[in-house]
Amino acid sequence: MITIIRNVDVYKPEYIGKKDILIIGNKIATVEDNISIELNCDVEFNEIDGSGKIAVPGFIDSHVHLLGGGGEGGFVTRTPEATLSSLTKSGVTTVIGCLGTDGVTRDLMSLLAKAKALEEEGITTFIYAGSYRLPLKTITGEIMKDIIAIDKIIGIGEVAISDHRSSQPSFDEFAKAVADARVAGMLSGKAGVVNVHLGDGKRQIELLERIVSETEIPITQFVPTHVNRNPELFEKCVQYAKKGGYIDFTGSEDPDYNEKLDGEVPFSKGLKRLMEENVSMDNFTLTSDGQGSLPVFNEKGELVGLGVGTSRCLIKAIKDSVKKQNIPLEIAIRALTSNPAKAFKLKNKGKIEKGFDADLCLLDKNLDIDTVLAKGKVMVKDKTPIVFGTFEERY
Repeated sequence: MITIIRNVDVYKPEYIGKKDILIIGNKIATVEDNISIELNCDVEFNEIDGSGKIAVPGFIDSHVHLLGGGGEGGFVTRTPEATLSSLTKSGVTTVIGCLGTDGVTRDLMSLLAKAKALEEEGITTFIYAGSYRLPLKTITGEIMKDIIAIDKIIGIGEVAISDHRSSQPSFDEFAKAVADARVAGMLSGKAGVVNVHLGDGKRQIELLERIVSETEIPITQFVPTHVNRNPELFEKCVQYAKKGGYIDFTGSEDPDYNEKLDGEVPFSKGLKRLMEENVSMDNFTLTSDGQGSLPVFNEKGELVGLGVGTSRCLIKAIKDSVKKQNIPLEIAIRALTSNPAKAFKLKNKGKIEKGFDADLCLLDKNLDIDTVLAKGKVMVKDKTPIVFGTFEERY
């Protein structure tokens, strides 16, 4: 299969102007002006008119509860599994799956199977070993063996700290798990990253700070998530990022409402703050916490139901950054592309460059997602999914 995207504004994520993008199979062959190609054989050819559109790398959503999340309100509050089109229509071409609070009725073998299924359906998938609690539950019985032996396992998480739902891990217990993940990553050529759930507890990131100051483990071994859940925690995480640490924002489909409701810092305002503090533009990511349970309130602030988090919030956060905070698209889009690719050592992901995987999103001038390609295959066209998961309804 050969595909050419013509005359499109390319953000690789850096803006390089109007270009043509040549895709051969599942790889980007070249990005140039006015690509000319002669076919002397019978090969499937597809040409996409990119006029008036913006090409960005496919989104990497590195925190999704692929098997569903929730459950803290009882069995009836368990959320459903992720589907292929729910991810692709949100621009997601690479996903990292995790377990959350519930590592009992959901387990790693099921998560691994789900990730493999989504990969067969067309996108790229990875997972974390473990869940909220330490000691971690693994597939092989050991953290190091899981990371070394199982290709899709690239780290551990989401390990919860400063949260009433965590296992209240001790310093030594936490440090040992992190050390095992780090060394296993080194031995297997993976990130061995530790995805850390930050709760509302008063200890905030104290445990991370102790690990960095009292051991030889580098600050880059962690990706703490939900850093924007309240202003006090966020300010702590700004200082953490200034020291070289990664921080992960959790997106929201209604960030203004959540800011008023519980003080959540919208991604757009948080990114502006990082820029004001001269934090490295390599050190922030954005994720959806997809398939997590979301409380639904009426105008009086009364709980009236539960919703489900989706990756739709990602493009909303990017649009708000550009349109409300005047942040250049090439900076904002790093949160979903080159930055997570670097943090998680995802080779050939996160950039529109020769030799990289052909994962792309075409945005319209309003920054809405129009077309999505995953590994060279068109998954979404004219804002509508055209490839569906095995048991999805076509709608």
